[in-house]
Amino acid sequence: MIFLLIAFIVVPLAELYVIIQVGQALGVGPTIALLLLDSLLGAWLLRHQGRAAWVAFNRAMAESRIPAKEVLDGVLIIFGGALLLTPGFLTDILGLALLIPPTRGIIRNFLKWAGISRLSWGPRAAVWGYGRMQKDRGSRPRAHPGAAEAEDRAREPRHAWRPAGPRPGDIDGTAHEVSDEPALPPGQRRPFEG
Repeated sequence: MIFLLIAFIVVPLAELYVIIQVGQALGVGPTIALLLLDSLLGAWLLRHQGRAAWVAFNRAMAESRIPAKEVLDGVLIIFGGALLLTPGFLTDILGLALLIPPTRGIIRNFLKWAGISRLSWGPRAAVWGYGRMQKDRGSRPRAHPGAAEAEDRAREPRHAWRPAGPRPGDIDGTAHEVSDEPALPPGQRRPFEG
């Protein structure tokens, strides 16, 4: 929620403030020309860096290694290009930082560190939304070696067994089986029927 508030309210207001301040300092014409130049520079950098990331991705695949760095670079390049194409000076600065390889490497390393630190939390990271952790049922000791198979059989659904009377999905016991085969005239049997 806070991220959406920042992305859709705070950032556009800050962008407007900076554009107004630059417009007052330089004038309206040069400010618009500067914003247009930023967008053109962003499009060119996106094309150039995107092509380089694609070549690096294909090289990693040809070397039979996981292209984690290359994929993350590609995602950062896409975000950087999108930020540079949007009008505004603050987003242009962040977009430029994502498109230039040295600063992109710093941001990539920070994201890697943040991801690894989150993974090192272990089970705590998995239960953020639930508030508590459930016990693993598979870790309890079993009485004898055959108990594992008996427990597994007990957990399997029993499709062949059908209780007499209404089923759980019935409304007042009104459901009935519907065959997908056409009905035969009385006295006639299907082949292979006993």
